[in-house]
Amino acid sequence: MPSTNTLGNVKSGKTVFFLCDMQERFRTAIKHFNDILEVSRRLVSAAKILKIPLVVTEQYPKGLGNTVSELQEATEAAVGVFQKTKFSMMIPEVEHRLPDLCDGALKHIVVFGVETHVCVQQTVIDLLQKNYEVYVVADATSSRSSVDRKFALERIRQAGAIVTTAESLLLQLVGNKDHQFFKEIHQIIRSCPPQSGL
Repeated sequence: MPSTNTLGNVKSGKTVFFLCDMQERFRTAIKHFNDILEVSRRLVSAAKILKIPLVVTEQYPKGLGNTVSELQEATEAAVGVFQKTKFSMMIPEVEHRLPDLCDGALKHIVVFGVETHVCVQQTVIDLLQKNYEVYVVADATSSRSSVDRKFALERIRQAGAIVTTAESLLLQLVGNKDHQFFKEIHQIIRSCPPQSGL
């Protein structure tokens, strides 16, 4: 398991994004859903630009619906859209795909979506146990309860994952204004993210 003092020097060629269960039935149940949806949309767009593989899951879509229409770009560009009933995204189908991503150099996994204290948290724990360096995007994850979200992020941090924000993560991935995709990433983040009070 990674140390709690991991530097978090995330690199795009060694990174995969995990979009967790951003589904229709959660739209009215999750606090600040529209805000995390906007930030998730930015992350998905950036993943496409930076050629970062994207894994999408849907929790029991028969009852909770499919990924929201605003993230259709995610489902079209994803490595796969995996249906699950287990809370963690680390179902056998996902775990089987990971060694083939990033040309076998996968080190960093960025997780965002819902719910912070259930599927996101359990995914993080499973990934840490597999010795991945894990990042949770705080402004792109939420729960029905603010208390659940708050303490899940604390537990996630204590477990050894890095809690960050979308803008911080994306600028670290490009690392330099001379990066070939800096202008495209800057275009994504130039407007301030939603100020939801998350």
